[in-house]
Parts: sequence; C-alpha cells; structure tokens
Amino acid sequence: MTDGFPNKPKILRGAFVEFGLSLPPLIVVFQFNPVQLTRNRGLSFTFPGAPLASEAPGYPERTLRKFHGEKDNANLLNLQRNQLVTVEEQTIGFDIRLDATGKLDDGDGVTEEFGVAPQIATLELMVTPKEESLIGAAVSALFGEPKGFSFTRGANPPLVLFIFGRKRVLPVNINSMNITETEFSTHLNPVRATVAVNLTVIEGASVPYMYTRALTEVMSVLNLANITDVADVAIPG
Repeated sequence: MTDGFPNKPKILRGAFVEFGLSLPPLIVVFQFNPVQLTRNRGLSFTFPGAPLASEAPGYPERTLRKFHGEKDNANLLNLQRNQLVTVEEQTIGFDIRLDATGKLDDGDGVTEEFGVAPQIATLELMVTPKEESLIGAAVSALFGEPKGFSFTRGANPPLVLFIFGRKRVLPVNINSMNITETEFSTHLNPVRATVAVNLTVIEGASVPYMYTRALTEVMSVLNLANITDVADVAIPG
C-alpha cells in the first residue's frame, strides 16, 4: 500500500537489537518512534583530602564551597585541575508505543491471533537471563554446544544495542521496563500497550560506542558554524 507520495523521504525507525547470536534472537523495531527521549548524565564534585561521609561530622570546617574559595583556586584553570570530578554514565528514558490497529486492518494473521503480545514478549526476554531460555536449552540438548559457544549465552540478560538513527548506536543495560497494556482482544491478547524503559549507556572502547562518540564530536565541530553568535553574548573584558 502506498500513501500517494512516492518521493516522500523514508523515516528511519529506532530499534533494540540483541548483540551476539543466541536463541531466540531478539530484535524489536519500534512501531512508532518515541515522542521524546530523556537523557541524563550525573556528575559529582569533591576536593583532594575531603573526609569520607562517615568522617564528615568531625570535619565541618572544610567544604567544597570553601575549597572553591581558596586562594589557589581563584585561577579557574587551577580549580579545574584541582577539584575531583566523578562522571556517571549516561542514562536514557523513553516510552515505546505498541498498537495492533494498523495490522488488524491489513488482515495480518499473527496480529489477529496475538495482538502485540509477540513484541511485548521479545521486550520481556531482553531483561531475562539468557540461560533461562527454554528454546536455547532445547537446541543445546539436541545438537550439543560447539566449543566456546553457547546457545543461551550465560547467566546475564542479553546485551542490547539501542539504535536511533545513523548517529546513535549505543550498547546499553536496561535498568527498568514498565509495561502497561491498555486494550485487549476478545481472547484477552493485548492490542495496545506502552512500555517505559530506562537505559544506561555502556561507555568504553566497544566499536558501537566509539562510533557514536566520534559522530558526537563531529556534531560539536559542526556547531562552530554558529561561532558568530558569540558576538551577541556579553563577555566581561
């Protein structure tokens, strides 16, 4: 079916894709892209020689604020070098919307029978230890396990890539997944649902993360095209 606009640009869709082969392979392409993404990175600041939390009541005389006010730190470059900063990993939160209406109108057999239950089931398996996979265990029992390979891939939940356009391919841990089923078929299969997810980006030297990090730095360089806007900022001489 066409919408009558052959030259309409293709809209990319986000997805969760399991990294590495296991059974069953886990892939969820978002039916609708999230309306919004919430991204957060926390930082905490302290200073050399700061007392531990258990010691702090006995050392009320030196605080981070007083450290900032010390003479050596009047030079902000000195302060930047001297204060101790802990940078937390980035977290991402958004809602995934699932709706069977379109495929029901198209007469899709799987959707008519099960609604959006297959997509929900795949999302649930993304937060379930792979060693609990009944299919993977059955295949292993039937065919054995090649040296260095497991169909169930260990005791942890799967490692998932969050793909959102060409510039964001991020390995993530799924911190939480809240599923709200809102409408049901006559067989009580869900036909509409919202899944709220919270992710932690796995930062490090992995290829997906370094690819995304490189593109982030490229985007920052492109922002230099707006450098003339600094003329509208009041900067003390």
